[in-house]
Formats: sequence, structure tokens, C-alpha cells
Amino acid sequence: MVKFLGSIILLGMSIVAQAIEPFQPLPAQPPIPKDNPQTAEKIELGKQLFFDPRLSITGTHACISCHNISAGGEDGRAVSTGVNGRVGMRNTQTIWNAAYHTAHNWDGGAKTLEEQFKGHVLDSRIMGMADGATLVARINTIPGYRSQFEQVFGRDGLSYDNMANAIASFERTLVTPNSAFDRYLRGDKTVISASAKRGFQEFVDIGCASCHFWVNLAGPIPGLAFQQGEGFYELFPNYPGTDYERRYNLAQDLGRYHLTLDSGDQRMWRMPSLRNIAVTAPYFHNGAVKTLDEAVRVMAMTQLKRELSDAQISDIVAFLNTLTGEFPEIRLPRLPQTPNRSALAGHDD
Repeated sequence: MVKFLGSIILLGMSIVAQAIEPFQPLPAQPPIPKDNPQTAEKIELGKQLFFDPRLSITGTHACISCHNISAGGEDGRAVSTGVNGRVGMRNTQTIWNAAYHTAHNWDGGAKTLEEQFKGHVLDSRIMGMADGATLVARINTIPGYRSQFEQVFGRDGLSYDNMANAIASFERTLVTPNSAFDRYLRGDKTVISASAKRGFQEFVDIGCASCHFWVNLAGPIPGLAFQQGEGFYELFPNYPGTDYERRYNLAQDLGRYHLTLDSGDQRMWRMPSLRNIAVTAPYFHNGAVKTLDEAVRVMAMTQLKRELSDAQISDIVAFLNTLTGEFPEIRLPRLPQTPNRSALAGHDD
């Protein structure tokens, strides 16, 4: 641990007045923005919206369609299929613990969960709405939602911004604490196996922890060296030209470059979390790798130029399995209805 602190310093973290450990248990609550405080009523409203397919142009896709919180928080597909059968560009990342990220999406294109929701609503490959006003007009035809927005947001009531605020508030409750690794970090040294302990040491020694550290194993959380909206990025593949790169088309997508058109951003990606990694296959931005042991082999060669033995792979996978947290029970919400008519009438594609 002490040795690894040096690599954190090299990442530019100038943190004083407290001792910093590179690995810490997941906090019970992620950072909450001052301009969108949590309330029970807002969270419940956000949960309804999260499950409601009427937020998509065709009335067929909700947030839950791609972010299945009954499972790993994604959809198990290489890339998702959105409205009108349109195929997405990248693998869906888990929504569990996403609130601990400093930026969102594979390319960091969304600075906040609120901004991410708005982008997904307007993406023709996801929910396909023409604009925020069109969505607000549709939701405004649902009496139950109108009254709820008035209760939660007062005079501001139903607006595109407040829809984003409500959904983001719900998403900030989607945390999976108390993994075996969390309990290990708190002092229970018997909770993980000898193989997992060896895997954790390998994970640090070979350099995986240079990028995958801190509470979400995805770099700093908001307020710690990086503010919300400032992404923590890494080059992938770091060592181009490997057989793995060709086999899985890992360099075909230029990553953040598509967003910024800055040549320095080619193949740069926001650091994904490793929490619950064992239950969120397939792996990488294109979902090309189906198994966790193969993903470890790919990462070792493409990022560190290391060929690991089967024993090393087995131990690292054992460690990664300790990162699966406790998933809270999510009760299916009852959605407000539109008696005698459809909220989709006049708004269909």
C-alpha cells in the first residue's frame, strides 16, 4: 500500500492534511450536488421515470431497458439496441455505483448524471426524442406526473431539467456496498480467499492499480483531485498492435477523439469501475470479450505488455470476484396512468 502511494502522487494528486489510502471501502452515499439535493419524494419520482418507456419516442425503451438494475446494471449485450431497432455504438456500462464517477459515458462526454440522462433521451440510437420540449409535452399529458412534479419541485414543476434531476437522484441511490473486498479493507482478513489475496497483490504489483484505485476502482471520486465533470482517462490499447487488439477490434473506435476531435484524445477512455465486474460481462467499450479471465489477459498485454500465467490469471479473477457488492432490493414502481387515452398519441415516430 505504502509503495503504491507514490504512483498516486505521480498522477498529480496534491492532497494534504490527511493520510490517503489507495483502496477504501465504498462509502454509503456518493457525492450529492448542492444544486440537486436528495429527497425521498424526488428519488421516488426518479425511480418511476427510470422505469417508464414513455420517455422514448416509440414508447418502448426506458432507462431500465439498457441498465437492468434487477441484475448487473447493464444489459449483457455487446452493444445495446435502442428505439426502432437502432444499434448503439458502445457497450452499456453499469449504472450501479455510477454516481462515484467524475464524468460519465465511455468518452466522458457527460459531466453529470443529469447531463447523461439528457444525452440519452436525445440520442437517436437510444431513446430518440427530438428535443427536451417534446418529451416534456408528452409527460405533461400524464396527470399523475404533473402533480408529482409540482409536489417535488414546487413552482418550477415539470421541466426537462427537473426530469433529469429526479432520475439522477434515484441513480445516486444505486450503490452496492459491503463487498467482500470492502470487508477485507475494514479489517476482516478471513473474508477473502488466499487466491484472492494473491490476486490483489498481483493486481498492485503488475500495475493494474495505477488506474484502477480508490473507492470505485476507477480513479478519484468527485472532490478528490478531480471535480465533477473532470474525467480520469487512460489510453487503450496502451501498447498497440497486439494479437488481442486485432482479434477483438480494440483500436477501431478512437474513443474520446470522436467527441473532442483532438488528436491527443485518440483511444482515450474514461476509466471504468471494476466494482461488480464479475457480473457485468461482456467487457470493454465494444463488448467484444465475453469472459473475465480473457479480459484480464487482454488488459495485461495491451496495457502493461505482460503475459500472465494461468495461475496469475486465476488469482486476479478471484480478487475481482470479491468486488461484487450487496445489491439492494428495488421494488417495481407503479407508473401514473392516462385513463381513456394514450400519452403517446400525437408523439409517435
